[in-house]
Amino acid sequence: MAISVFDLFTVGIGPSSSHTVGPMRAAHAFAVKLVREGHLADTATLRVNVYGSLAATGRGHGTFTAIMLGLEGYDPEAILPAEVDERLEDMAATGKLQLCSAVGTGKEIDYKVEDMMQHPLTILPRHTNGMKLAALDADGNVITEDTYYSVGGGFIVRDGAEGKIAANIEEAVNQQPYPFTTAAKLLEHCATTGLSISGVMAANEEAYRSKEEIREGLLHIWQVMEDCKDSALEREGVLPGGLKVRRRAPEWHKRLSKEDKERDPVFWQEWVNLVALAVNEENASGGRVVTAPTNGAAGIIPAVMFYATHYSPGAQYWSQEEREDVIVRFMLTSAAIGVLYKEQASISGAEVGCQGEVGSASSMAAGGLAEILGGTVDQVENAAEIAMEHNLGLTCDPIGGLVQIPCIERNAIAASKAINAAKMALMGDGQHHVTLDEVIITMRETGKDMSSKYKETAMGGLAVNVIEC
Repeated sequence: MAISVFDLFTVGIGPSSSHTVGPMRAAHAFAVKLVREGHLADTATLRVNVYGSLAATGRGHGTFTAIMLGLEGYDPEAILPAEVDERLEDMAATGKLQLCSAVGTGKEIDYKVEDMMQHPLTILPRHTNGMKLAALDADGNVITEDTYYSVGGGFIVRDGAEGKIAANIEEAVNQQPYPFTTAAKLLEHCATTGLSISGVMAANEEAYRSKEEIREGLLHIWQVMEDCKDSALEREGVLPGGLKVRRRAPEWHKRLSKEDKERDPVFWQEWVNLVALAVNEENASGGRVVTAPTNGAAGIIPAVMFYATHYSPGAQYWSQEEREDVIVRFMLTSAAIGVLYKEQASISGAEVGCQGEVGSASSMAAGGLAEILGGTVDQVENAAEIAMEHNLGLTCDPIGGLVQIPCIERNAIAASKAINAAKMALMGDGQHHVTLDEVIITMRETGKDMSSKYKETAMGGLAVNVIEC
């Protein structure tokens, strides 16, 4: 295991981790390279080719504008929505790109979104989310070029970096006291040390950061989730993109606040639905969001954490420190489960369908909640397994290539599944027929067998059977 909790939970912008955050990170990396290697002065123009799923649904996911922002040197974790709007308006008005301006002195060149070349039917060898970036001199000669893949959750891989990545992974694994890539190994560590799943994950994180840094970092991520939800509750009207999907979170919040003034447990599901919808409406608006583990599934873990911090036994009596302890443990447990999906399968909707995004997030949330509610490590593993088992085969077919229908409601449904999975696991003794590793492998194989038209290409399912306007 060489994946950190801070790899799985990262701050970015909507609407998609693999189609917005990843491409921006790739373009940002290319911009940094131009400055670092001294190529910027000789660069007269660019050549950008976008392939496969990135091209097929890129317009609805903001892929092309994200690449433009990345080429200007902006990083998805640092840029604010207001800056996004400002830069895109300037690009549209002038037709100019301020290449590398956010990572150096910058250089103005003539380059527009329309200059990008899109190849939706061409799949590069490594992954369907591929892109090639090249810098050209005034005579049209290639100065430098790179091929990147956005492999889900905002993770990117550059062709030619495999050896370096492998070396870094080996070094990282050697630093960790309890490395794992399977649930079986994770449970073995728990059995031999007496640690909980969150405890094993925390110990591995401490190989790189202090306890204080881990806690501070996770609470910052949680605060971004809260800010994301709160921002959505203030934004009325319709979502961008042409489908004219009405924002429901503000109206639902007003209604729930009147009907449930005392936070009656009978309303738990309405509040969970609200949090999931709010986060995903903000994501669909291109707002600041936490990949958890992807943008398309960003509402599930915040919604289930809301349940954990408001409806756990005695939650109303917790101190602020106790509440923060719960948040940290929840996120560490969820991340440990997320590592298993990233290592053994995929969290990319373009690679394995929405079972890899919403299914993984539901599984992660179920495990996190089971630990918070007092589950044993076997019950936590069982909760995560149940949640994924009942998301197997879930397709990724957003209408219009937008992360709106069915994505927003799907997050609310998956959050409730996670809560139910945790409760079912806690009613048992942790013993079950299907292991988490087996269900993860099944998800991976199901994704391989799934028709490509159901994997974020807008070529099947609701994307073609529902009229957009």
